[in-house]
Amino acid sequence: MNSSPIQKYVAEFVGTFVLVFLGCGTAMLLGCNSGGGYIATALAFGLSIVAMAYSIGNVSGCHVNPAVSLAVFINGGLSKVELGGYMISQVAGSFLGTIVLRIIFSVADITDMTAGSEDWGMGANTLAGVDDNIFAGLLVEIFLTFIFVTAILGVTSKKGNHGSFGGIVIGLTLTLVHLFGIGLTGTSVNPARSIGPAFFALGDSIAQLWIFIVGPFIGAIGAAFLHKFLQPEG
Repeated sequence: MNSSPIQKYVAEFVGTFVLVFLGCGTAMLLGCNSGGGYIATALAFGLSIVAMAYSIGNVSGCHVNPAVSLAVFINGGLSKVELGGYMISQVAGSFLGTIVLRIIFSVADITDMTAGSEDWGMGANTLAGVDDNIFAGLLVEIFLTFIFVTAILGVTSKKGNHGSFGGIVIGLTLTLVHLFGIGLTGTSVNPARSIGPAFFALGDSIAQLWIFIVGPFIGAIGAAFLHKFLQPEG
């Protein structure tokens, strides 16, 4: 029996909450300046997707990412109403994940949460790694999202017959793009993942937020049309 729209939206809300809570939380706890923290953060994001893919994938498809939902919509997998519901649920999950992180890190006094400190970043994305160059940041986000979404569409295609390994492939691909992108933009490839933390980090995170919305959407659109083009006839 197919899941109801409400069930799908709740699944997307929970999945995005988990992604932000564990991914951004690991970045806040360990930092990304050391090699260990860098790799751990990449793995946290990737493994979060693996866990959610096998938890809610059969309910909503486990997009937990508006860029992925847009690509699925372009390929006929979602209606306009569903697309809107998915995106709202994903952004809401991102906000809850960020709120819970702020509460935990503040109450437990794990890091310096005073405004202006490095830890105030809440795992938010900025262009610090590319010297605040907008063009470079956009390129990074466009191409990393293109790679990520291309992998998702390919491995979840019914014509591909990839069996039950899709969640692992998607999680490893997200880890891969993070390994390249963390030092440049922090790696968004997901507008929802960026929106929640940005509204708590403020500063450059808010001023540059549009890049982490526009870039992933452009990359996802490119991936969607490539997928359409590469699909075999019949």
